[in-house]
Amino acid sequence: MLKTLDQALKILLKFTKEKPSWGVRGLARDTDTNEANIYRILATLEANRFLVKDPETKKYYLGIRLWELGVTMQHSLHVGDLLKPVMQRLMEETGESVFLTSLVDGEGLTLEVLEPDHSVKFSVSIGSRAPLYVGASYRTMLAFLPEEEVERLIGGELVRYTSKTLVDSSAIRRDLATIRDKGWGRSDGEYTPDVVALAVPLFGYGGQIAGSLTVSGPTYRLPDSKIDRIVDALLRAKAEMNDLLLTYRIDLSRYFK
Repeated sequence: MLKTLDQALKILLKFTKEKPSWGVRGLARDTDTNEANIYRILATLEANRFLVKDPETKKYYLGIRLWELGVTMQHSLHVGDLLKPVMQRLMEETGESVFLTSLVDGEGLTLEVLEPDHSVKFSVSIGSRAPLYVGASYRTMLAFLPEEEVERLIGGELVRYTSKTLVDSSAIRRDLATIRDKGWGRSDGEYTPDVVALAVPLFGYGGQIAGSLTVSGPTYRLPDSKIDRIVDALLRAKAEMNDLLLTYRIDLSRYFK
């Protein structure tokens, strides 16, 4: 019983954007399965509307039942259920705190914080806000805003949170250019003393900047020798999270709604 179910699920996964239709013989060859078994599985899936059969070509396509399940899933899912597993894996791989930040009304809003057991507790907490010029989590979003918006946000007097906070607009512009060039940002003790932050931008549906993903830890645990490894992990997590944002058209600014 379970073996047949496993076969049926594997057959469903053969239907992709690149290969949306299959015949019995093709599936039998591809899965190295007896044609009679393939036919019985396809007939059962068709009877339950998971597949439809073209009467002329005799090929099978994905059916309406899968679309109905997808709609149900979209209505019932919570954004965190999709994104937090990516953050969890990143935290476990790096051994450091991971933050998810959204761009809301010209500020950075902290949506999620995952901290390993050994982590020093930081001042950033869920629901906290900060201006976009201060620290890697926020400047990685600022770097991809329209130039006029950037000028509005850094053109006035800027608050210094620590002795290392960048408050010179020229220095901020140079760092924004570096972020755009490298695809990630770094800050050292700008928002919280003695804390290093490494962040990547996240883009929503339509290619607009939506938020950032950050790995952060105390300076003594994040020497320069570890930066490249952590950045690699961040970039992999970014690719995975961007795929989720695009696939499910997630609006991070509505994360709590």
